[in-house]
Amino acid sequence: MMMEGSRSSSSNSCFTCQTRGRTEWCVLTDEELKLLDKGKVSRDYLPGEVIFHEADACQGIHCIESGLVGVRKMNANGQEILLRLGYPGDTLGYRSMLSGDDHNNSAEALEPSEICFIDAATVRTLLTRNPTLGLRFLNHAATDLSAAEDKVLQSTTLPVRARFAHLLLVLKDRYGVVGEDGAMVLELPLSRQDMAAMIGIRPESMSRTIRSFEDDEIARFTGRRVHVRNIDDLIEELELAEGL
Repeated sequence: MMMEGSRSSSSNSCFTCQTRGRTEWCVLTDEELKLLDKGKVSRDYLPGEVIFHEADACQGIHCIESGLVGVRKMNANGQEILLRLGYPGDTLGYRSMLSGDDHNNSAEALEPSEICFIDAATVRTLLTRNPTLGLRFLNHAATDLSAAEDKVLQSTTLPVRARFAHLLLVLKDRYGVVGEDGAMVLELPLSRQDMAAMIGIRPESMSRTIRSFEDDEIARFTGRRVHVRNIDDLIEELELAEGL
């Protein structure tokens, strides 16, 4: 179902997709790619628009062509917690579709995003024709599981400051600009509440961590803009914690 404010587009071709080489679909033949192209619908989403809700029936797979997507899940208190970020080339909803379950989380555009939807019938046809595609999805599932285990390990072993430094370093590659003097300006795509959820702390702890970074002159925060005097300070924060 297309959300209000989103726009459907059929002009983009899977043959010319800039992210296809990073997706499961890279193993398809030209004939199979034609089936994929025929079975997909491309839509534009504005920030804040929901791509699918938790517990919605999963009717296919979503592929991110551009933008940024937040994957969220409801906790026991009825609050949506940000689990991870989806970037161009990422595939959403594939596990629910392959298992025949409803969506076990929700997905929301955090930036203007273009998302391609491939219906379940098309995906099943392609899986039957090309077994290697199934292996690619299996590898994706294993990678996701490994990442989830690493996140649990990090949240139980690393201090909060080190977790926050690691998050800033991850976001730096996509949203930061580092000058020749080592100073970095980072435009955060996330709210402080979302960042707290991603490193497994409460919002009030996030505020205290930000203040401690400012007190130690590691970083200065102005809204969603972060000025880091020396990127090595973040790296050192992480290395010291890992050496404990």
